[in-house]
Formats: sequence, structure tokens, C-alpha cells
Amino acid sequence: MLYYGGIPMKDIIIETERLRIVPSGPQYLAAVHAYAADRENTAYMLFLPNREIQETAVFLERVAQEWQKDSPAFFEFALLYEGQPIGAVSVDLEGGAAELGWILHKAYWGQGFAYEAAAAVVQYFAERRGITHFIAHCDTQNTASYRLMEKLGMVRTGESGGRRNHGGDEESREYQYELIL
Repeated sequence: MLYYGGIPMKDIIIETERLRIVPSGPQYLAAVHAYAADRENTAYMLFLPNREIQETAVFLERVAQEWQKDSPAFFEFALLYEGQPIGAVSVDLEGGAAELGWILHKAYWGQGFAYEAAAAVVQYFAERRGITHFIAHCDTQNTASYRLMEKLGMVRTGESGGRRNHGGDEESREYQYELIL
């Protein structure tokens, strides 16, 4: 079991001014599926929208199993606002750098929650895991996402084609951003 400060990694809670950032899992199925199945909410996502709740359930079960590992490679955090899940931030450690991702229920867009959560998670992984290299990708049309990356201090380091978002039929382009602390 992986521990930090005597606490199992699966029990880590990150607190911000407005959010509790906690390990995600099946207990949040209804709330996660509400934003994961919404086509407007997931228009620029590679692996969403989920068409059936079972897809979301399978994903959250994989998330829970990953949290139980001695050395997880993927971390999916639920963002709790006033006790309710409103989105997620993920960190994928496979591939040399920590890849960040986020999603927020559209009812909470434009209120700074995604930035607040992503900044806290970056700080946590930098301080507790010694990670100094973070990357993130987004569709070039996802203005909110790349602006968030820039607000985090990330710099655009690439643009490529061949992106095919799960909810769309057309090929699009993708930005890559990086942050080196």
C-alpha cells in the first residue's frame, strides 16, 4: 500500500477554498454519468460521451481498482463542492510525465472550479510525489481548456492532427501543453 504522511494514497483528500478533492469511484456513478453522458459537456473529449450508464460504471470500477494498487499509475479525483460531485481531475503517470485531465459538469463552468482543482492537484503531486513535468492535451476548439492550461502556467509545445473525439465524426486538431517546475 502506498502511503504519504502515514495515510494510504487511496485515502488522500486535497482541500481547496471551495472543494474537497477525493479519490473517485462507483459511489459517484449517478453524478459522473450526468456529465459524462451529456454531449454538450463532452463535445471535445476523446473518450466521452458515454452512451450507457454501464460504460460509466465500468470506468469507475477501474478507477477504484487503480486506487487500491500499491503504486497506481492513474489517479481519478472527484471534485466535491458543497458535498456534491461536480467534476473530476485525473493524473496519468504512464509515459514519463504526469498527464493532466479534467471535466466539469456544465452547470459549474466559468466559475474557476476546474482551475482551482487542477492547480491543487499539480501542487499536491509536485510536493508529495516530486513530479516536475506535467502535460495536457485538448482539442484546438476547446478554448476553455487551453486557457485553463495557460492559467496553470503551462506552455503550448505542440499541435497535431488526427484527433477524433468520441462524440464526433470529424477529425480535429489537438494542442499539447507542458509545465516544467
